Amino acid sequence: MIECNHILAVLDAERDNQPALSRALEVAQKTGATVTALMVVYDLSYDMTTMLSPDERDTMRDAVTKDQSKRLSQQLKEQGFSNIDIVVEWNNKAYESVIYYALNNQIDLVVKATKNHDDLASVIFTPTDWHLMRKCPRPVLLVKDHDWPENGEIIAAVNVGSEDEEHDALNDKITDIANEYARLLKGHVNLVNSYPATPLNIAIEVPEFDSEKYHSAVKNHHLDEMDAHAAKHGIAPNKCIVKEGLPERVIPQVAKEIDAELVIIGTVGRVGISAALIGNTAEHVIDALNCDVLAIKPNGFVSPYTV
Repeated sequence: MIECNHILAVLDAERDNQPALSRALEVAQKTGATVTALMVVYDLSYDMTTMLSPDERDTMRDAVTKDQSKRLSQQLKEQGFSNIDIVVEWNNKAYESVIYYALNNQIDLVVKATKNHDDLASVIFTPTDWHLMRKCPRPVLLVKDHDWPENGEIIAAVNVGSEDEEHDALNDKITDIANEYARLLKGHVNLVNSYPATPLNIAIEVPEFDSEKYHSAVKNHHLDEMDAHAAKHGIAPNKCIVKEGLPERVIPQVAKEIDAELVIIGTVGRVGISAALIGNTAEHVIDALNCDVLAIKPNGFVSPYTV
């Protein structure tokens, strides 16, 4: 069963509606979990006031967070949300507050609304949800404007062509979670796997290279691995999709074709230059989707914020 006793909904101070909270409450209703609403606020002008002492700055920050908490509580009551724990924290790095709160309060699921990111801006200023996908050890549900209807379609994005044991373990974890959400939402699990196209440079540089034979071998390998993985987890053959192409193209394409309500994908945290230049498949996938994404870390993942 999905272990979901405490959900953290990350609210956006710039939004009137709070889709993350709505989705968190929807999951809580089905699992019996409690929900905490966290809003992170920051105003650079308070830190630039050189005439104030550190204690005076702290007093001003406390006043801002308390005022924001009161306004948020009133706003949520007017929108019909009640009996929700509200936490407002001051931090110029919102993702740090989210991760620390999740680690220190036994959070099982972090829910946050997301939107499309500008590619250049994302490289220079990594968005909060990218940081959460890389560094938060808890599952992160990124919410978009798509309903969760009964008998809907759920995608488990797997990489069954890999011979890596960690990839296999992550595939199992993703599929198990997809099956649990399917039971929770009365939906259907679709396994989606992509495989690479034949490298053109090899076909050009090596005249005797049989590109058709290579392509057929790669495709059949992925099909066989998918059959074995599906059988292991009780997924029907007609719910298994294997396509040629990059996962960041294949997954959104399939999600659009079947009108998926949720995509579950594994993500491995990257930091530094590699994170900026390469990014994660999950990060590229989410911008191209119009449905929710549940990002799952592999077993044994340790957040850089874990004490």
